Amino acid sequence: MSNPSKLFESRWQASLQLLAAYLLAQAFALGAVFLLDIPLVSTLLGLLLCLLHAAWTLPRKILLSHPRAFTRLRHGVAGWQLWSRAGGWQAVHLCPDSLALPLIVVLRFRLKGQRRVCSICVPRDSQAADEHRRLRVRLKFGRNRWAAAE
Repeated sequence: MSNPSKLFESRWQASLQLLAAYLLAQAFALGAVFLLDIPLVSTLLGLLLCLLHAAWTLPRKILLSHPRAFTRLRHGVAGWQLWSRAGGWQAVHLCPDSLALPLIVVLRFRLKGQRRVCSICVPRDSQAADEHRRLRVRLKFGRNRWAAAE
Protein backbone atom coordinates (compact mmCIF):
# COMPACT_ATOMS: atom_id res chain seq x y z
CA MET A 1 0.00 0.00 0.00
CA SER A 2 3.01 2.25 -0.15
CA ASN A 3 2.30 3.04 -3.80
CA PRO A 4 -1.12 4.74 -4.01
CA SER A 5 -1.12 4.74 -7.83
CA LYS A 6 -0.94 0.93 -7.99
CA LEU A 7 -4.09 -0.61 -9.42
CA PHE A 8 -6.08 -2.83 -7.06
CA GLU A 9 -8.75 -5.12 -8.49
CA SER A 10 -11.01 -7.68 -6.85
CA ARG A 11 -13.49 -10.07 -8.50
CA TRP A 12 -16.19 -12.23 -6.98
CA GLN A 13 -18.76 -14.77 -8.08
CA ALA A 14 -22.08 -16.08 -6.82
CA SER A 15 -22.04 -17.39 -3.25
CA LEU A 16 -23.75 -20.59 -2.19
CA GLN A 17 -23.78 -19.46 1.45
CA LEU A 18 -25.53 -16.20 0.57
CA LEU A 19 -28.03 -18.13 -1.58
CA ALA A 20 -28.77 -20.53 1.28
CA ALA A 21 -29.23 -17.64 3.75
CA TYR A 22 -31.58 -15.83 1.34
CA LEU A 23 -33.66 -18.94 0.67
CA LEU A 24 -33.93 -19.60 4.41
CA ALA A 25 -35.13 -16.02 4.98
CA GLN A 26 -37.66 -16.39 2.15
CA ALA A 27 -38.89 -19.66 3.67
CA PHE A 28 -39.43 -17.94 7.03
CA ALA A 29 -41.24 -15.03 5.33
CA LEU A 30 -43.50 -17.36 3.36
CA GLY A 31 -44.14 -19.46 6.47
CA ALA A 32 -45.13 -16.35 8.40
CA VAL A 33 -47.50 -15.27 5.63
CA PHE A 34 -49.24 -18.64 5.63
CA LEU A 35 -49.39 -18.91 9.44
CA LEU A 36 -51.06 -15.53 9.89
CA ASP A 37 -54.79 -15.52 10.37
CA ILE A 38 -55.53 -13.03 7.58
CA PRO A 39 -57.87 -13.01 4.58
CA LEU A 40 -56.91 -15.08 1.56
CA VAL A 41 -56.36 -11.94 -0.52
CA SER A 42 -53.75 -10.68 1.97
CA THR A 43 -52.05 -14.08 2.00
CA LEU A 44 -51.87 -14.10 -1.80
CA LEU A 45 -50.53 -10.53 -1.79
CA GLY A 46 -47.82 -11.52 0.70
CA LEU A 47 -46.93 -14.53 -1.45
CA LEU A 48 -46.78 -12.34 -4.56
CA LEU A 49 -44.53 -9.78 -2.83
CA CYS A 50 -42.14 -12.50 -1.65
CA LEU A 51 -41.94 -13.96 -5.15
CA LEU A 52 -41.41 -10.54 -6.75
CA HIS A 53 -38.63 -9.78 -4.27
CA ALA A 54 -36.96 -13.11 -5.08
CA ALA A 55 -37.30 -12.50 -8.84
CA TRP A 56 -35.59 -9.11 -8.48
CA THR A 57 -32.96 -9.99 -5.85
CA LEU A 58 -31.71 -13.40 -6.94
CA PRO A 59 -30.26 -12.47 -10.36
CA ARG A 60 -28.99 -9.02 -9.32
CA LYS A 61 -27.57 -9.55 -5.83
CA ILE A 62 -27.09 -13.26 -5.21
CA LEU A 63 -26.65 -15.28 -8.42
CA LEU A 64 -25.01 -12.31 -10.21
CA SER A 65 -26.50 -13.41 -13.54
CA HIS A 66 -28.18 -10.10 -14.40
CA PRO A 67 -26.24 -7.76 -16.73
CA ARG A 68 -26.39 -4.98 -14.12
CA ALA A 69 -24.97 -7.15 -11.31
CA PHE A 70 -21.65 -5.82 -10.01
CA THR A 71 -18.91 -8.46 -9.94
CA ARG A 72 -15.64 -6.49 -9.73
CA LEU A 73 -14.17 -3.62 -7.74
CA ARG A 74 -11.03 -1.72 -8.57
CA HIS A 75 -9.11 1.26 -7.27
CA GLY A 76 -6.60 3.21 -9.30
CA VAL A 77 -5.80 6.70 -10.44
CA ALA A 78 -9.46 7.32 -11.30
CA GLY A 79 -10.61 6.25 -7.81
CA TRP A 80 -12.99 3.43 -6.91
CA GLN A 81 -14.92 1.75 -9.72
CA LEU A 82 -17.39 -1.15 -9.93
CA TRP A 83 -17.90 -3.30 -13.02
CA SER A 84 -21.05 -4.81 -14.49
CA ARG A 85 -21.64 -6.38 -17.92
CA ALA A 86 -24.24 -3.74 -18.80
CA GLY A 87 -22.37 -0.62 -17.68
CA GLY A 88 -18.70 -1.58 -17.71
CA TRP A 89 -16.55 0.27 -15.18
CA GLN A 90 -18.52 2.90 -13.27
CA ALA A 91 -17.08 5.42 -10.82
CA VAL A 92 -18.38 5.04 -7.26
CA HIS A 93 -17.96 6.66 -3.87
CA LEU A 94 -17.52 4.08 -1.10
CA CYS A 95 -19.37 5.00 2.07
CA PRO A 96 -17.65 4.88 5.47
CA ASP A 97 -20.27 2.45 6.76
CA SER A 98 -18.95 -0.29 4.49
CA LEU A 99 -18.05 -3.36 6.50
CA ALA A 100 -15.03 -5.66 6.10
CA LEU A 101 -15.30 -8.73 8.34
CA PRO A 102 -13.62 -12.14 7.99
CA LEU A 103 -16.87 -13.83 6.89
CA ILE A 104 -18.36 -11.08 4.71
CA VAL A 105 -17.60 -7.74 3.11
CA VAL A 106 -20.51 -5.34 2.72
CA LEU A 107 -19.73 -2.60 0.22
CA ARG A 108 -21.93 0.47 0.61
CA PHE A 109 -21.51 2.85 -2.30
CA ARG A 110 -23.05 5.61 -4.35
CA LEU A 111 -22.69 5.67 -8.11
CA LYS A 112 -21.30 8.91 -9.46
CA GLY A 113 -24.11 11.40 -10.02
CA GLN A 114 -26.66 9.51 -7.92
CA ARG A 115 -27.88 10.14 -4.37
CA ARG A 116 -29.12 6.62 -3.63
CA VAL A 117 -26.78 4.41 -1.61
CA CYS A 118 -26.49 0.78 -2.77
CA SER A 119 -24.98 -2.29 -1.16
CA ILE A 120 -23.15 -5.42 -2.25
CA CYS A 121 -22.45 -8.45 -0.07
CA VAL A 122 -19.23 -10.33 -0.82
CA PRO A 123 -19.14 -13.46 1.37
CA ARG A 124 -15.85 -15.29 1.81
CA ASP A 125 -16.97 -18.25 -0.34
CA SER A 126 -17.40 -15.97 -3.37
CA GLN A 127 -13.62 -15.43 -3.67
CA ALA A 128 -10.40 -17.25 -2.99
CA ALA A 129 -9.36 -16.83 0.66
CA ASP A 130 -6.30 -14.74 -0.21
CA GLU A 131 -8.27 -12.42 -2.50
CA HIS A 132 -10.96 -11.93 0.14
CA ARG A 133 -8.27 -11.04 2.69
CA ARG A 134 -6.70 -8.51 0.29
CA LEU A 135 -10.11 -6.89 -0.26
CA ARG A 136 -10.69 -6.61 3.50
CA VAL A 137 -7.22 -5.15 4.09
CA ARG A 138 -7.65 -2.62 1.26
CA LEU A 139 -11.02 -1.49 2.61
CA LYS A 140 -9.82 -1.22 6.20
CA PHE A 141 -6.41 0.34 5.72
CA GLY A 142 -6.24 1.74 2.17
CA ARG A 143 -5.40 5.38 1.57
CA ASN A 144 -8.25 7.58 0.35
CA ARG A 145 -10.71 4.71 0.70
CA TRP A 146 -13.63 7.08 1.29
CA ALA A 147 -12.59 9.68 -1.29
CA ALA A 148 -15.31 10.77 -3.69
CA ALA A 149 -15.25 9.51 -7.27
CA GLU A 150 -13.62 11.85 -9.76
